[in-house]
Amino acid sequence: MFDSQGGKPRIFAVPCGVDFPKALVTGLLQRFAGQPPEALARVELILNTERMQRRVRQLFDSGPAALLPRVSLLSGLSRHADLRGLPPALPPLRRRLELSQLIAKLLDAQPDLAARASLYDLSDSLAALIDEMQSEGVTTDKIRALDVSDMSGHWARAQSFIGIADEFVDLHDGALDVNARQRQMVLNLIDEWSHSPPQHPVLLAGSTGSRGTTLLLMEAIARLPQGAVILPGYDFDQPDAVWDSLSDALVAEDHPQFRFCKLMRDLDLEPQDIHRWTDTPPNAPARNRLISLALRPAPVTDAWMSEGPSLRELDKATEALTLVEADTPRSEALAIALRLRQAAEDGQTAALITPDRMLTRQVSAALDRWNILPDDSAGLPLQLSPPGRFLRHVADLYCRPLQADMVLTILKHPLTHSGASRGPHLRHARDLELHMRRYGPPFPDGDALRNFGLGRDLLTGWADWLADNLSNQNQFGVRPLSAWVATLRHTAETLAAGSQTSGSGELWEKNAGIAARAVLDDLEAEAPHGGEMNARDFADLLGALLGQSEVRDRDAPYGSIMIWGTLEARVQGADLVILGGLNEGSWPEAANPDPWLNRKLRHDAGLLLPERRIGLSAHDFQQAVAAPEVWLTRAKRSDEADTVPSRWLNRTVNLLGGLPDQGGVTALAEMRRRGEVWLNWASVLDTPVPSPASPRPSPRPPLIARPRRLTVTEIPRLIRDPYAIYAKHILRLRRLDALLQEPDALLRGTVIHKVLEDFIKAAQQDPETLSAQSFLDHAKTILEQEVPWPVARLLWLTRLRKVAEDFVSGERIRLTRARPSGFETSGSVRLSPLDFEISAKADRIDVDERGGLYIYDYKTGDPPSENQQKAFEKQLLIEAAMAEHGAFAVYGAAQVERALYIGLKPPMKEVAAPLHDEPPTKVWAELHALIEAYFDYEQGYSSRRMVHRDDIAGDYDHLARFGEWDRSAEPRPEDLT
Repeated sequence: MFDSQGGKPRIFAVPCGVDFPKALVTGLLQRFAGQPPEALARVELILNTERMQRRVRQLFDSGPAALLPRVSLLSGLSRHADLRGLPPALPPLRRRLELSQLIAKLLDAQPDLAARASLYDLSDSLAALIDEMQSEGVTTDKIRALDVSDMSGHWARAQSFIGIADEFVDLHDGALDVNARQRQMVLNLIDEWSHSPPQHPVLLAGSTGSRGTTLLLMEAIARLPQGAVILPGYDFDQPDAVWDSLSDALVAEDHPQFRFCKLMRDLDLEPQDIHRWTDTPPNAPARNRLISLALRPAPVTDAWMSEGPSLRELDKATEALTLVEADTPRSEALAIALRLRQAAEDGQTAALITPDRMLTRQVSAALDRWNILPDDSAGLPLQLSPPGRFLRHVADLYCRPLQADMVLTILKHPLTHSGASRGPHLRHARDLELHMRRYGPPFPDGDALRNFGLGRDLLTGWADWLADNLSNQNQFGVRPLSAWVATLRHTAETLAAGSQTSGSGELWEKNAGIAARAVLDDLEAEAPHGGEMNARDFADLLGALLGQSEVRDRDAPYGSIMIWGTLEARVQGADLVILGGLNEGSWPEAANPDPWLNRKLRHDAGLLLPERRIGLSAHDFQQAVAAPEVWLTRAKRSDEADTVPSRWLNRTVNLLGGLPDQGGVTALAEMRRRGEVWLNWASVLDTPVPSPASPRPSPRPPLIARPRRLTVTEIPRLIRDPYAIYAKHILRLRRLDALLQEPDALLRGTVIHKVLEDFIKAAQQDPETLSAQSFLDHAKTILEQEVPWPVARLLWLTRLRKVAEDFVSGERIRLTRARPSGFETSGSVRLSPLDFEISAKADRIDVDERGGLYIYDYKTGDPPSENQQKAFEKQLLIEAAMAEHGAFAVYGAAQVERALYIGLKPPMKEVAAPLHDEPPTKVWAELHALIEAYFDYEQGYSSRRMVHRDDIAGDYDHLARFGEWDRSAEPRPEDLT
């Protein structure tokens, strides 16, 4: 297949902008043209990814008919390791679990090294370091021998962790990790080839040699008698002087061609020794030259000054380039979606290439309005899929006490009760939600869930199924990992099957379910190596494992519209390529911090530098930007701050801007102009349709529909916000109670009212208990019974302790005037001749020796002042007027001697109702006039008629469209029928 080339290693390459898999197959077929069919079958072709393998097979299948070469993967070499006496590789999950245990022991012994919460992050980063050491052939002895004289403190801590690597190896004497096994396999293969090299063609194609093991194999194959390496995205326009400058990794690691330079240096080759694999020309040679110059290694300005004046055909280089600089990520996503839609209409193949997953989700959402589902190669993270979320929700049950939101999150999940009777289950779940919103309890237990089923027509066994699987799952202490996995599997499958059948429902079905089950099966198999852990550690471990997998959507995508990661873009081509999210931190991604070794130590040890990923991203960019038509997009501002353009985009823009004589400025302006056209269209697409502002409502319903009964606490609302009365009593709308019950002001008032009532009753039976200590003892007992939140109990008890002495002293004075007679006493009275009833519930009524009444109202906040009572807060004044009209049947039409607010907010306040200035007869007449006014058809229920403060939100403000109008707007009456 190949000539001897004077014994030199064979390196071929494909330039940027050429479809690499297609060129690979074309070159093979050209070299074997006219030869017997079996000649091609002798070729051993080693590829770097499964995606490239699939593409190559598709190209061969498309014809003409031929015997195929033996196609394998780099990762597939380990399949032959067993035949060469190598032990099986340790499962990665087992290694991670064992490393976590070793690090946990170290953290327990030296808590100052790191926080316990970082356990799994540390184990992951240490596992990555071990992988890299094995792939690059670096031992721990070599790392310990590094010169660390200027970083002794950090190095001492790092050595504690790196020593775990030796301890880990001792656990598995003779066993190998995946990367160590792969490297040993390659070394054995190279040793075998040195004695008896294969005489058939061996080709390695598509790899850049970024890993040490792969680089060793590439060099060995290039030296074989019929071996060759075929490089993707090689820059044939780069001058020799630039290649010479790429020898220092500390300076040039982030250059897109650095790995090729290292390969050439190792093989003693020069740039002219790299030959084209085929004669296929790139899509835009002028653009390749432009990008090659823009990406010169730092410093670049000297190359721009020397080579820039000779750069020609900038108009051709940029005629198919569009630069989109959007103001926001949303605008960027909309512009991209519009262009992809246009491509779909025109029959173009189009691909969005970006590592920014948030951008891809926004673009997919925008395409959804046109029913375009892009073919997303990355798919969805398994932890965000329905089975992944479901398993994480179930694991969360073990970590904290059960609350209403946890119950409903699981009950409403699409996989819950998926076995049978899903419809009735959802109906029961909605009824349970309304029940828990109104009645609680805040922390449901088994009894509460079972009691919900009493007297209700539910599915047989539904309430018991619910209680058995959701209640009492919170577990303290540590358990073996195997026990956690078994419990999770049982609970998840039982919840998925439902109350009417056994099995696992639809939990393990479809692509995501199969992938989730594989993760759980793997965890179950390796659980004996995981030791013991608490519930939170297990939930974190499960979430991390699910987050490492991705699953493709089961729906059929729109075939010509694709979303690729940078890796997929290396092996596929499209008519239109959109490079999205070209900002620093996104593309290229920021280098991950290394907690073990700094940049210099990594270089001295022979490990990869942090810039390696940047260099790989630069190579991906250089390949992708050479497509037939290219969009370069970025957002000038993220959700938090201004963004910085990607260094490659910045260089390209600056280079064009510095070449006005060659037409660079004009070309750049045209690129931006084309982008502005699409941004303008996107802004129109996203412009909201204007709608007229709603007026301030003042509905006037028929008199027959108006309320005929109000409580005394609703009278201030009728004065301040009549619309709220209309919405509640005429429309019969009720505010939906919060799902998560909180220790709010309403509960505080209810509980403290009960404390006061029980304390006063006890003092009546035994006057010796009328003391501050007895008051606090009662408070503590009732708070423990009624308030399940420890912090709220402590806070409320502290507030009561501050007012205990003042309340008891005031109570002794109150007892000298009258004796407590009624608590939470209900009463009502009709307003004659109106067909209307006022009702009230007095907190406390005392009676003196002459039958006079003392009415008290407890306030846990600030009691209303006298002026407020005269104007709006007339609750206590109306209760006094009602009492004198016989509203409280037990006392008849008795005279009210005193009405008093008792404020229990520290410091304690007592505010008397101004009965002298506002006597009951006057209050009654004003109440009669107020109610009578709403029996006039012309009187409307105006919204926020006289609110106390503008910043106080009402329950029905959203219904009244408050915000589209303000207090200056005149109410607009609306006659209702």
